[in-house]
Amino acid sequence: MDRRSFVAMMGSTALAGKAGIPLPRRRLQPVGLQLYTVRELMKVDFEGTLEKVAQVGYREVEFAGYYGRSPEDVRSILLKNRLSAPAAHIPVETLSGDWELALEQAAAIGHEYLVVPSIPKALRQTLDDWGRLVEQFNRAAVVAQARGIRFAYHNHDYEFEPIDNVIPYDFLLGGTDPALVLFEMDLFWIRKAGHDPFAYFSRYPGRFPMVHVKDMDEFGTMVDVGKGRIDWKAIIARRGEAGIRHWFVEHDEPKDPIASITASYEFFSQEPER
Repeated sequence: MDRRSFVAMMGSTALAGKAGIPLPRRRLQPVGLQLYTVRELMKVDFEGTLEKVAQVGYREVEFAGYYGRSPEDVRSILLKNRLSAPAAHIPVETLSGDWELALEQAAAIGHEYLVVPSIPKALRQTLDDWGRLVEQFNRAAVVAQARGIRFAYHNHDYEFEPIDNVIPYDFLLGGTDPALVLFEMDLFWIRKAGHDPFAYFSRYPGRFPMVHVKDMDEFGTMVDVGKGRIDWKAIIARRGEAGIRHWFVEHDEPKDPIASITASYEFFSQEPER
């Protein structure tokens, strides 16, 4: 298309909008996958599973382990399949272990974020425990940012169980430095806990660059995206306020992982941007 044709096309599009003719809405892209969903397949065939993920249509993935592969191997396989990996989950113990090595490996693969996905029960019994985690997260995030990586925390439902009338999730959000520590909201688990993600988007705008896209039916059971009751259109509409940049589909216990990720992709990738 030459410049004159392009300008004419853009002009007609603008006129259509002014005339009240609905403009086409872009489909939500890119849609990512949290690879925990296909972990059993990854154990058997790491490269083949990533190839299948790409064939479904996913363009981004979030790792939950590398299954013995070197950072160089991981990056090579991603490039071969035209995938990117903006994020990876790492155990909380890594923060007090070889954090520098984890950051070095993350940079080699091409991660933008490293995410702590859960806290062992023994480390979250009291508010003092959560206070120690706040301090640890702030320290780890300083080191990470110096290496060009952002640090984030992923929730389950236990963060919403009050301790001394304090909700630990609020404690984390309020105690960590908003310029350093980010959050990956799991939209199933926050709903499972009976809390409203929109309230957190409003109170802590921009703190949620990533979300886990998983659905919940009327019985509170995890189901493929689109087979439950979560209002995805409303969440997509508030993505700017929340700061969402990456959408990672996930199912913790799929009966058929490939069928599950295909069904979720086919539904969620058709949701229009607003």
